[in-house]
Amino acid sequence: MSLAVLHSRALDGLAAPEVTVEVHLANGLPSFTLVGLADTEVKEARERVRAALLHSGFEFPTNKRITVNLAPADLPKESGRFDLPIALGILAASRQIDAERLARYEFAGELSLAGDLRPVRGALAMSLALRRLGTQRALVLPQLSAREAALVDGLTIHPAAHLLEVVQMLLPGDAAQTLPTAVAERRTTSASTLDLRDVKGQAGAKRALEIAAAGGHSVLMVGPPGTGKSMLAQRFAGLLPPLSEMQALESAAVLSLNNSFDPRRWGQRVLRTPHHSASSVALVGGGSPPRPGEISLAHEGILFLDELPEFQRAALEALREPLETGRIVISRAARQAEFPARFQLIAAMNPCACGHHGSALRACRCSPDSIARYQGRLSGPLLDRIDVQVEVPAVPAPVLAVAPDGETSAAVAARVAAAQARQHERQGCLNAALAGDAIDVHCALSPQTTQFLQNAAARLGWSARSFHRVLRIARSVADLAGEPQLQTAHVAEAIQSRRVLASAA
Repeated sequence: MSLAVLHSRALDGLAAPEVTVEVHLANGLPSFTLVGLADTEVKEARERVRAALLHSGFEFPTNKRITVNLAPADLPKESGRFDLPIALGILAASRQIDAERLARYEFAGELSLAGDLRPVRGALAMSLALRRLGTQRALVLPQLSAREAALVDGLTIHPAAHLLEVVQMLLPGDAAQTLPTAVAERRTTSASTLDLRDVKGQAGAKRALEIAAAGGHSVLMVGPPGTGKSMLAQRFAGLLPPLSEMQALESAAVLSLNNSFDPRRWGQRVLRTPHHSASSVALVGGGSPPRPGEISLAHEGILFLDELPEFQRAALEALREPLETGRIVISRAARQAEFPARFQLIAAMNPCACGHHGSALRACRCSPDSIARYQGRLSGPLLDRIDVQVEVPAVPAPVLAVAPDGETSAAVAARVAAAQARQHERQGCLNAALAGDAIDVHCALSPQTTQFLQNAAARLGWSARSFHRVLRIARSVADLAGEPQLQTAHVAEAIQSRRVLASAA
């Protein structure tokens, strides 16, 4: 009777809790039993492990009763990440490798029938969990997964391409061979070739994007088709400062959960552009086990929703809480998962079904009731949570005929970076994240400006949320101007940035 104990990690949202893999060999009727709340993919490891061991030239204990326990028993386990530790546990329990050396490592990897190691989801989540715990164990992963995990500093990551390479590292005595250590490949982020100057006209929309970039605000652009709304959204990332090391790691870790992280885009802000047919699960995440949705995949980046009224109402309403909290909690009967969702929402829509309401170039054929129904697809509570609402009018032909003469993205980005630096120095966060007493402290108004804002709020019927959002936007306008005190002009520009749909109706 023999027992081997190894260490691995499961995935639970962005967390990677430790899993102890216990392999027990005993006399009795030959069997291979796997316990510990394992999903179907994990239970299928029995066949992959058997074939991989035999194909690699090892003995498989066919005359033994094999029991594999994945502890803790109440933690769901999914995917093929436990193939490698199960295979090594069988070799250790049958004394084909040195069991004492296993305690120094954590293992994860899916095995092919020939013993090749295939990448697993969430390698960055595993390495982040190791760094948080401060454990001294090294991580053994397939080559592609090790390349991701090595982006976290201070850890020892060993890449392996085949089961035999891992076994040679665990052989007893001088026969053991050392695996190489993975080196992070942080490639220099290339500057975007999309420039704000390419968009002709639209000075008001460009100003709105500058304010949104400076304070971390969400934006809704309303205008006829073909006025440059999509072009503006695609160039928004070029106005934002580079990601910090921790922001880049969190963004990459979420993308790693969906197998969509590309090391060549390390440090770049993500731009997610889901189609308007996307469901609420596709946007906020879900499934069994829960997977991140578009709002989490856009973490620390931009979520662009074009044709906003065409999205399913349930999908749009699901955006309310993440816009406020910066996270999404997916609750199911059996489990709960939390994903980060700090994204900047850039949305675009036509003012009516035909798209030409208010256009000076083409007549609108929609009735007032039709216009109201179209704009009514967006609920009041959702619009209340979108900070900046800007009109993007049709561009006259004379403007389109001349060469672009506006500011470049680099010039605007320099002002945005300076404004964000003022915010972090003053309050430790962007203006969009101000809440509670911090709004009163950092958005203090003179008596004259206070009276001006109160009159506007009463006339427009604002909620308390709208009132505070205007204060945050005004604070961003002042930061762009380098003004320490909010002035009436700053508040007036902020008020104007939230009246597009009301004026178009």
